[in-house]
Amino acid sequence: MVEFKFPDVGEGIHEGKVLKWHYDVGDEVEEGETMVVVETDKVNAELPVPEDGVLKKKGAEVGDTVEVGDVLAVIDDGSGDSDETPQEDEEETDETEEASEEEEEGASVVGEVQSSDEVLPPSGEEESESTDEDRPALATPVARKMAKDMGVEIKKIAGSGPQGRVMKDDIRKAARAEETPEKEEERTATAPSMPSMREADTTRESIGTLRKTIVEAMDTSNQLIPATTVMDEFDVSDLVAFRNEQKSRAESEDKKLTYLPLIIKASILAMKKYPIFNASFDHEKEEIVYKHYFNIGLAVDTPDGLVVPNIKDADEKSLLELAGEVQDLAGRAREKKLDISELRDTTFSITNYGAFGAKLGTPVINHPEVAILGMGAIHEKPLVIDGEITARHVLPISLTVDHRVIDGGDAGRFMVELKRYLQDPYLLLLS
Repeated sequence: MVEFKFPDVGEGIHEGKVLKWHYDVGDEVEEGETMVVVETDKVNAELPVPEDGVLKKKGAEVGDTVEVGDVLAVIDDGSGDSDETPQEDEEETDETEEASEEEEEGASVVGEVQSSDEVLPPSGEEESESTDEDRPALATPVARKMAKDMGVEIKKIAGSGPQGRVMKDDIRKAARAEETPEKEEERTATAPSMPSMREADTTRESIGTLRKTIVEAMDTSNQLIPATTVMDEFDVSDLVAFRNEQKSRAESEDKKLTYLPLIIKASILAMKKYPIFNASFDHEKEEIVYKHYFNIGLAVDTPDGLVVPNIKDADEKSLLELAGEVQDLAGRAREKKLDISELRDTTFSITNYGAFGAKLGTPVINHPEVAILGMGAIHEKPLVIDGEITARHVLPISLTVDHRVIDGGDAGRFMVELKRYLQDPYLLLLS
């Protein structure tokens, strides 16, 4: 028998809801074919059949919520192993393997995850540090990564999740307690409660899975990164004219040339001059990690919440190719048709709140990146040019940086370089 478990696909995804089964119990299944679709907060993951055989049992039905490591199905591959139910086997795995678990490569929360690398590659987390043999830490790779980033020894944390699993809230509490135990007690004692309200005139709504993920990401960014934001306004009248000239050419190739591809191109050229903006910070090793590739993340507003897929190797693409990828990623993000790989390894992010009419904002850094660029709405504004007042097109820009590794001077120089390309857009074609 072969157990097929919900694999850890990374990117903060630790649970999902069964959306569709492609096979029924008793059907013959073929390796590599899609067996079940699981809806997560970011993508609809099509999970492939791991082995040829017959589907003997389903560990979850349509609509059920499954967590990483849960058995989704049992497949009879002809090996003749004992036929145990998914629940019984999971409990046995907890009891017999937990003591010897050493976080082998490919292992998830419970035992070893079987998955197809062609569809859902495992997360790139490094092998975790050895744990106490008497009480190994039970946690997802995402939780282990968070503990590592926050400088907390995960093996010392008493988990509050199922079977003692270490949850993200446990890690946050441990981090606060390790820093200043007295202040933690004081905060707990003086934490403000919900103010009194007329409950009869209120409506409560539970947040969804994607919103919970966003909450956790924002908490992590806020706790780890001392961020500061630099703002400016660029005269982009020539950029507006350039874009209008090139729109028909883009349309002839079935592409829509917005301002975003131009901003992406200019940002990459600025980062090539100031590579610190295309880096991350390893807090534990006290090292800046410079990336020699440019995967540009795009904040996409979807009905369920914000998703940030990225354009891989964006520096190798033309403006029209970037325009096509922006359209494609945004469309598939809203339809939850992204691949997990398109959410991984972002090096620098851009958010366009100007698409909704906003002019200025303070975007939040997507940890572990060290900077994020925010675009406001381009609008006409009177400017003084050569002593005369004239109407010009203005682009508000906000740049939020990790002040641990990027100083105000660095941010200012980056903005000057970015402005140079956006005020003379033909430089984008020459660089």
